[in-house]
Amino acid sequence: MKLLRFLLFPFAVLYDAITRTRNWFFNLGVLKSTKFNIPIVAVGNLSVGGTGKSPQIEYLIRLLKADYKIAVLSRGYKRKTKGFQLLDDSHTVEDVGDEPLQFYKKFKNEVSIAVDTDRTNGVQQLLKGENPPEVILLDDAYQHRKVTASSYILLTKYKDLFINDFLLPTGNLRESRRGAKRAKAIVVTKCPENLSKIEQCELERRINPLPNQEVFFSTIVYDEQLGGTENLSLQDLTNMEIVLVTGIANPSSLLSFLTERKIKFQHINFPDHHHFSDSDLKNIQQQFEQIESSEKYIITTEKDFVRLEGKLKNLAYIGIKNKFLGDEKAFDRLVLNEIKNFS
Repeated sequence: MKLLRFLLFPFAVLYDAITRTRNWFFNLGVLKSTKFNIPIVAVGNLSVGGTGKSPQIEYLIRLLKADYKIAVLSRGYKRKTKGFQLLDDSHTVEDVGDEPLQFYKKFKNEVSIAVDTDRTNGVQQLLKGENPPEVILLDDAYQHRKVTASSYILLTKYKDLFINDFLLPTGNLRESRRGAKRAKAIVVTKCPENLSKIEQCELERRINPLPNQEVFFSTIVYDEQLGGTENLSLQDLTNMEIVLVTGIANPSSLLSFLTERKIKFQHINFPDHHHFSDSDLKNIQQQFEQIESSEKYIITTEKDFVRLEGKLKNLAYIGIKNKFLGDEKAFDRLVLNEIKNFS
């Protein structure tokens, strides 16, 4: 695989030229980028793969929802519908995608959730609605430059920093490392919880932020109480055998966490945003039934749960949250000041 990526290096150079030209045209105004009269916070990354965008969006929702009317706009990856959709109770994962439906189920009475591949149209539709938002969060929109966000939050994974990466297809970057200059905040995600201040300072030195940028560090915290069931905890799983089903970009953090907790599991892995077929469901259920122990469960992620709910027996999910390492108030202050001082 490494050899193949090396051989594809000329295509990475071509990809760099294309993305650089595109960004240059947006900067010059040759390509149109629409600026709106409300704060818009874009959250995303430079690389493909899971950097923790969903937990970060949920963190921002919790931070802002008490003081502002919030809307989240996603593209609705792998949905089967077209155009703008404002989520309501009738929508399914096939209509809007897994992550938007996850947001809706968790925050439906507090926040508006919408999907639209055309982000400009999506923002316009939200602002024309009966209850227009005061702040819009753009999910996975760092490269969607047809909307000019008022601030950008760039996520980069601790074990796969953008500064060490290269452009597709040789590396995993969607655009050049120069794209990091648009960010107001750079968040190093999925850090070890015991990451020292010395290590944080060294990573910040290597990232080399601009004077107007701030670097933060966050980790993933797993909920002790499982979702999708009334009375099952992580501690209960230590006495069970479980089938773990994942359809996320990178399940390694979850696998390590379960192993550290001494939880026995059989892992069935699917691609990110996977649509589970009847055959998939049958194979999962069969593997579950082959476990001889009477103490057993099928465990999945919250994102996969919205796809699997009602389709498998004995199903629960492990929820996650984003936790900043020592500088949470500084991050909150940056975001709130950006919104408060928007003009």
